[in-house]
Amino acid sequence: MHPVTAAVTDAIITRSRPTRQAYLAAMRQAGEAGPGRAKLSCANWAHAFAASPEGDKQRLRNPTAINIGIVSAYNDMLSAHQPLERYPALIKAAAERVGATAQFAGGVPAMCDGVTQGRPGMELSLFSRDVIAMATAIALTHDAFDAALMLGVCDKIVPGLLIGALAFGHLPMIFVPAGPMTSGISNAEKARVRGLFAQGKASREELLDSEMKSYHGPGTCTFFGTANSNQMMMEMMGLHLPGTAFLHPGTALRDAVVGEAAIRATRLIQGAEDATPLCEVVDEKAIVNAMVGLLATGGSTNHTLHLVAMAQAAGIQINWSDFDALSRVTPLLARVYPNGSEDVNAFHAAGGMAVVIRELLTAGLAHEDVMTVAGRGLSHYQREPFLEDGTLVWREGAQESLNRDIIRPVSDPFQPEGGLRLLDGPLGRGVMKTSAVKPEHLVVEAPARVFEDQEALLAAFQRGELDRDVIAVVRFQGPQANGMPELHSLTPALGVLQDKGFKVALVTDGRMSGASGKVPAAIHMTPEAALGGPLARVRDGDLMRLDGHTGRLEIMTPLDGREAAMAPPSGTGYGRELFGWMRRSAGPAEAGASVFAASPLTDESLPA
Repeated sequence: MHPVTAAVTDAIITRSRPTRQAYLAAMRQAGEAGPGRAKLSCANWAHAFAASPEGDKQRLRNPTAINIGIVSAYNDMLSAHQPLERYPALIKAAAERVGATAQFAGGVPAMCDGVTQGRPGMELSLFSRDVIAMATAIALTHDAFDAALMLGVCDKIVPGLLIGALAFGHLPMIFVPAGPMTSGISNAEKARVRGLFAQGKASREELLDSEMKSYHGPGTCTFFGTANSNQMMMEMMGLHLPGTAFLHPGTALRDAVVGEAAIRATRLIQGAEDATPLCEVVDEKAIVNAMVGLLATGGSTNHTLHLVAMAQAAGIQINWSDFDALSRVTPLLARVYPNGSEDVNAFHAAGGMAVVIRELLTAGLAHEDVMTVAGRGLSHYQREPFLEDGTLVWREGAQESLNRDIIRPVSDPFQPEGGLRLLDGPLGRGVMKTSAVKPEHLVVEAPARVFEDQEALLAAFQRGELDRDVIAVVRFQGPQANGMPELHSLTPALGVLQDKGFKVALVTDGRMSGASGKVPAAIHMTPEAALGGPLARVRDGDLMRLDGHTGRLEIMTPLDGREAAMAPPSGTGYGRELFGWMRRSAGPAEAGASVFAASPLTDESLPA
């Protein structure tokens, strides 16, 4: 193992020992109790399969017969989740072939950040993750299953499904993705039209026409944002069947691997030779592998929140210092839009996850000795599925990159370090996605212009007030202020200013989209302004310096003695009033911005 990967892993194991041991003890107790259906009254159990087909009823009468639960994020508004409509039937048919049954246990909500960007509904986006976790728990709480399949793809959906599933970690779980849509127009053309629209040089009809050519069919959006970062991490954590992240929906191969997930789940149940409960798959090494994969591929900064919350659900405590330490030794191996010009389809064609995992294992940056749903060893994920005369088989994936403009080896990376930097300084702690920022833009020193919301920044841009060197501060965007919405709608405007030759940066206690990156941004700043964090005392004209090389965010003006600005009242409408309790309960960004009880970050878990 690389010494830094080993040291970070050891630190996480030590830090997590009390909570991890408590979690595993709870899972052992749940596993020893066995499926609840064996203890249900006849009336209770009859309720559970009253609507099942006759053949399933006969199998389900046997309390020891294998029954698989299905939890799905299907809806037909989201292109990424629309393909999931067909999956329960495929899963049930596959389960029947091996003498098992499968039941649709429950659905979870799935909202699209691409639809709600810049809209009030975005304030519910982050909290939807925790709602999904609770919905997953409700789906599984009937305690009628020997294993479960989690069907989901996008931003908050996969983290929420995993958090909820980990509450039932005594069961085996396999995550089943839908895959990306086919490629549309080039990402460069899409960005060009967005920039023109931001300047008023393209009409709304022209913009809509461009977007429809980009987002045009079933499947995940093809840029390497949070959704596709989810799929990458599920491979790194051993929760997918190998090589299934980026297969297109609606193909014979995709249908085959969906059915195979059900068959494989029956072989992982308690008492089976390959018994593999979820709690043994998601351990400290698997979490480190997910972090390393995120850094090596330049993945979404949203996972500096989600992965923390996911780890906590397994009793594992990680923080941004862990990300930073790993980033400094993990080379950037992939350039996928927005970090490059090509999309995830081109990434998969160039060798995809099989090549990335092979490189990381060879360099000792990722842990091979992990349990996965495919068996022990991350090297299982160097394989890819194929159909041979209609039969599903796995073969070794590409031995090396087939396109070095997209994937490179550890010996010749795009950058010697990963795509993330921890930022620290008098304004608190935050993170910066460095993988898509050109070196000449990594350091910005300029006066601050302070905004209380993104609409005010966009209005100032339209008036020409930002045509200068500027560090835009957008505060009161943290989890307790308004739910921490993504601020991706700022990217075109700030990108235009940067293209004009101005030194531009963003500093916020909010989030940016996983598709952002061109403009340097200090995001997730904590403590957030709504809780009296230092951002609440910044004023227009304060000289600031953002240094992506050193990881420092400085303000040259002393803040002592200044009165903190007051947070604006929370918005109502669009369902926001129903989420007030979640805003009040949300933890800090570095703790995952979650409403669930979590061990606080202690002096031992953060650097001096």
